[in-house]
Amino acid sequence: MSASAVQAAASAVAADPLLPGTETTKTLRFKRDEDKEKPGKKSDARWWADLMGNLSAGLRVAIWLLGAALLIWLLLRLRDWLGRGRGAGELAPLPPTHVGTLDIRPASLPADIGAAARALWQRGEERAALSLLYRGALSRLVHGQGVPIRAASTESECLALAAARLAGPAQAFLVQLVTGWQTVAYAQRTLAPEQLEALCQGFDAHLPAAAEAPA
Repeated sequence: MSASAVQAAASAVAADPLLPGTETTKTLRFKRDEDKEKPGKKSDARWWADLMGNLSAGLRVAIWLLGAALLIWLLLRLRDWLGRGRGAGELAPLPPTHVGTLDIRPASLPADIGAAARALWQRGEERAALSLLYRGALSRLVHGQGVPIRAASTESECLALAAARLAGPAQAFLVQLVTGWQTVAYAQRTLAPEQLEALCQGFDAHLPAAAEAPA
């Protein structure tokens, strides 16, 4: 088929009223109208992003606060535990076994201290007799009366500590005993026989053993 024939056939088809034609329609729109459809999606996405960001920041703050509260609680518990440990150690110190060079353990002393001291005195061992009486007095003050005597306590300190625990007669007896001990041990003088006998005889009455100590 020649080109002229093809063109004639196409013209005939285009002129046929029964076949639809091609129509081109143009619509005028402002550019602002097209932009109005887009911000909705962008604003929704931004809102969700802001919400998630705020939730994340709030969660971080909550975690920090919880961690700080837990740390403070642990520190307070540790302080209380250490305080109780120190308090228990201060309230229940071990009694000394010696005051100076004198052994004050109950096991190192005879059951009847007064009678044992009298026996030493009668053998001419006056210093040993007074030493035994003084050792026994310190032992019974510590273990029987709970007097807080320490290993380095002096005679005067022992008297001052015992004053708060002993009744008047017992305190007066202790003063006589300590004075007698200092007279023999330091001044190197002897005691009157009646004075030493009074110390031996009154020892258990004024300074009873722990099981016999008054409540």
